[in-house]
Amino acid sequence: MEGGFKLHKNKELHSFLLAKARNLTEEWYNSLDKNDPSGVYASDDPNIINTLKKQNFDFHLHLCEAFIREETAFLEEFQKWILRIAQDPQHLNTPIHFMLREFFRVREQYLDYIKDFVSLHMGEFPNEVIDSWNRMILKAFDKVMLGFVEEHQYYLHQKLSAQQELIQELSSPVITLNNEVALLPLVGDIDTRRAKLMLENTLNQCANLGVNFLVIDLSGVPMIDTMVAHQIFHLIKALRLIGVTSTLTGVRPEIAQTAVQQGLEFNGVPTYSTLRQALISMAIIKR
Repeated sequence: MEGGFKLHKNKELHSFLLAKARNLTEEWYNSLDKNDPSGVYASDDPNIINTLKKQNFDFHLHLCEAFIREETAFLEEFQKWILRIAQDPQHLNTPIHFMLREFFRVREQYLDYIKDFVSLHMGEFPNEVIDSWNRMILKAFDKVMLGFVEEHQYYLHQKLSAQQELIQELSSPVITLNNEVALLPLVGDIDTRRAKLMLENTLNQCANLGVNFLVIDLSGVPMIDTMVAHQIFHLIKALRLIGVTSTLTGVRPEIAQTAVQQGLEFNGVPTYSTLRQALISMAIIKR
């Protein structure tokens, strides 16, 4: 009997909260601090605002199910909402502490609405039932917030990794100088990750462009250590295998010294101290 009583009262509360879902959304948005310096909550775009309200309303439809569904089934269904919001572009551009702040505010809404429901049925529910509802809300929010943060961090990492790869690709562009000759101007520090991408991108770009000669300019690289020297050596060897002849420019004394110390043989690779010298030698520009 006690289990049936609790389930019955849970269903009553579920129906009460479900009927208030639209109110919950409007109250939440109207009390929202729209002065955030960035993120979805600061937007004045009507389309973004409408989407945000719909996302919040859908949240309520899912959360109310906590009172009538078994926990595992409840969380599995809620995961769909979590995944949608976690990879939503507007939320990916919103600082995580702003989003957690809104989870906390909505949680307070639910606790207040439970008080309202109890007030409407004064004396009908024992304290242990009321306490169980409050604990249920706190537990549901804890689970959902943790799941959201995990998924949001995952998709944010994916986004940042994609941006980083794009930056790395743009940092080693192959520029055609004529039908046969292209230029690879390297600028900035080269770490292991960038060196790997540089090797892959350069080979692909040279093959796609159909060039026979590639000028690799090192004048924009502040430091050439052992790893970088080896990567350049491997790049030149790989280019040779696809029929591209390399020329090195911007070769400073310390670069030459590093290559000699590591036993790297650049025999047969034309080297020049400046890019201008190489381009004159290849008749790309005049003296």
